[in-house]
Parts: sequence; C-alpha cells; structure tokens
Amino acid sequence: MPPLDFRMTWSGDFTIAYDVVGDGPVDIIHLPGFISNVAWNRFVPPFAAFLESLGSFARVISVDPRGVGASDRYPPSDAATLEESVDDVLAVMSSASSGRPCVFGVQDAGFIAMLAAASHPDLIGSLVLFGAAPSYVRSDETPWQWSRDAWAAQAGSMRDASANDLALEYIREAAPTFTGKAEALEWIKTLLALTTGRGAGVASMLKYSEIDLRGILESITVPTLVLHRTLDPVEPLQSARYLADKIANARLVELPGRDALPWIGDSASVVAEIAEFVTGSRHAPAVQRELATVLFTDIVGSTETATALGDERWKRVLAEHDALARNEVERHRGRFIDSTGDGLLAVFDGPARAVHCALAIGRSVRPLGVEIRAGCHTGEVELDARNVRGIAVHIGARVASLAAANEVLVSRTVRDLVAGSGLTFQARGPHRLKGVEDEWDLFRASDDGAKV
Repeated sequence: MPPLDFRMTWSGDFTIAYDVVGDGPVDIIHLPGFISNVAWNRFVPPFAAFLESLGSFARVISVDPRGVGASDRYPPSDAATLEESVDDVLAVMSSASSGRPCVFGVQDAGFIAMLAAASHPDLIGSLVLFGAAPSYVRSDETPWQWSRDAWAAQAGSMRDASANDLALEYIREAAPTFTGKAEALEWIKTLLALTTGRGAGVASMLKYSEIDLRGILESITVPTLVLHRTLDPVEPLQSARYLADKIANARLVELPGRDALPWIGDSASVVAEIAEFVTGSRHAPAVQRELATVLFTDIVGSTETATALGDERWKRVLAEHDALARNEVERHRGRFIDSTGDGLLAVFDGPARAVHCALAIGRSVRPLGVEIRAGCHTGEVELDARNVRGIAVHIGARVASLAAANEVLVSRTVRDLVAGSGLTFQARGPHRLKGVEDEWDLFRASDDGAKV
C-alpha cells in the first residue's frame, strides 16, 4: 500500500477529510457511499487495490462528507443535508486544486454526485454513478423502493444490532462474495464502526429515505456513466435503467455480479469502464514481473472437522486460524494475497522466509486442533495491486496439494536457494504435477528437526 495522503480542509464550520491516490492527468472525486473512512479505507486490502487501480490512470480524491468517516461528526439527532454535502465536495475540489473532475458517486453518495453535477456543470466535467438510485421513496414510478414502514424497521434493526451482527447482516445482504471470510467480517465491522456513530447513522438513513431527485435528473447535462451490477442485492437494476433514461447524456453499463460495492467482487470491470469513460481507452492494470516464492497452505480434513465441531465453533476456529496465519505472514515479511477458505496464498521475496513462515503457521495453529499442509515454489510471477499470476503460482498450488498433514513440501528450486538458512530437507522423490510438464523433485522441509 502506498503512503496515505490523508488531508483536511474546511467547509463552513466543519473539517472535511479526503485522501489522494495516484497522479494521473484526470481527477476523479470519489464519494464511497454508505461505509467509508478515508483514514482507514486503504487498510482494507480489496478497497486499497480498487483505489490503486483507479489511481493508475487518474488522481483519485476520496471524500468523507461531514458526518462521515474521518470528517467532523454531527449530533445523532441531526444529519447533513444534500446541499451541505455538495458544499463539502466543492471545498475539497478547491483545496485539492481540482478543475472539472469526474465525480464518482457510490450508492447513497450518488445523490450528492447528481446534485453537484446538476448545480455546478461549470465546475464538474463528468459523472459516474454506481449502485445509485433516483429516489429512495416508493412511488408509482419507483415501485421497487421500500415503503416508509420498511425504512423505519431497517433503522430500528440497525439501532439495536450488535457490531458483529450488523457486519454479518451487511455481508449477507450486500457483499455475498465476502460470506464465510473471517478477515472480511473484520474489515466490514471496522468500517461500519469508523463510518459514523450509530445514532447519527440511523438519523442519516431516515433522512436519505426521504430524498427524491427525479425532478432534477433532466438538469444533469454533463456526460454520465451509470454502472450497476445486474444482481445488486441493495439497489434493484431498475434504478439504474431509470437514471440512464432520464439523464440526457447518460450511458448505462450493466455489469454481472451480486455485490453492492464496486470494490467487492469483480472490481476490475468497474475500473475498466471508468477508465474508458474518463480517458477514452480501456485501462490494463499495471503488472509487475518478479521472482517470488509462492506459499499455499490448507487445513487438512477441514470438511470433517467442520462437521464434528458444528458451524459456530468451526467459524471461531477458522477465524483464529486466519488471524494466526496472517500474523505469521506479516512477521516473515510476506505479502498476503488471498484467503482460500481454509488456507491462504502468500508471496515472499525470499524463499527461506516463505518456508520458515509455513512451518511457523503449522506450529501456531496446532493448539486449535487443526493440522495444515503447505507447499512452496520459487519462480517468476506477475504481480498487480491485488493478484499474483503465472505458472509458478500453479506449481506452488500443486506442490501443496501433495503434502501430507503436518508437512511443508518445497520444490528443488526452493531447496537450492536456501543454503545456510537453518532449514533441512528430506527428499520425497520425483512427482508429476497435474497440468505441468516434466517430473519435479520435491522435498519435505523442517527447521532444526522440528516438524510443522
């Protein structure tokens, strides 16, 4: 993650927080919507990767309007008006010397973006909406929206829920790609806590439930891109189609997917559409080729263990396993890439650190009553902001799949690179790796004779 460029500026009597990523030739004023704290967003790996991808072709200025995230809060009995939120955007534009940017509004922040574009076409060059709606008020034109009673019930549920239950509900309803990922639950729980106070959040929800911008849509004259996932679980696709029909210069792109936030799920498609809209050409993410050691781990017999423990206890064990494993990756200077459900994928710039990390993970999770298998291979990989690719990754996965319980297997390449590291190896003979040519010599690793 690049260093945070977290700044503050004044908007009336409120200080407004914003963060800057990238230095491209076009500015994007990013309004993240329901959950955001610009001092924290980039500590959430998929959120950071999304911003970095946008920042590879633009200067991305993420804004927390008053009452949200790192900006000044307001009393729980109050909530910012749309007009005040637009003032906050204009204040950030002035502070960041941003002339005629593209304003990118996500979910409820689409209201702010649309009003800003309609009111200030001389200052705003274009508009991007994601998961946005013309109104949250049920009407003859928008029969898919909630009734006032449904909004009141939702506000009451939000007011009374525990932080953990609120995050679980959000993932279940709005971010199904995150279902079952312990680290994702912590990301969402933290973001919800840092976005706004519970009382202010309820007040804001009830105020937004009364907003209706249908009457100003024809006043939006700047070029507009409307992005919406076809199975968006929060805002029905009808809202996007309505916006595209009523905004004169709008183009609608319906993206496959079932997550309500652009940085969850297939974020690359969102980035590509925005890049083409603001630059005129689709953007290929920056890819870096380098030599790295790939580590895969996997819990042995996870299905049987989950059945024996039951869902709730297994979730706790899995969460503890993930926390311990990620701690070891960080301690050994690795880069966590992804959770595989009951294991992980990480990369290291040194093969000895990768093997030591695998051994340490095995020892650290043993008190949980689980055993892991692990595999390491060193080769050239392609790294971008969020993924690692290449034949070396495929080989690493195959090596790991051949390991037994409490075993770290490595390729000959790894063994030959770690002389003097304190590691010892026992030959496991040549193996055929599915989908890979030739035979590969594999070795069982240990440190000072210790097992995994």
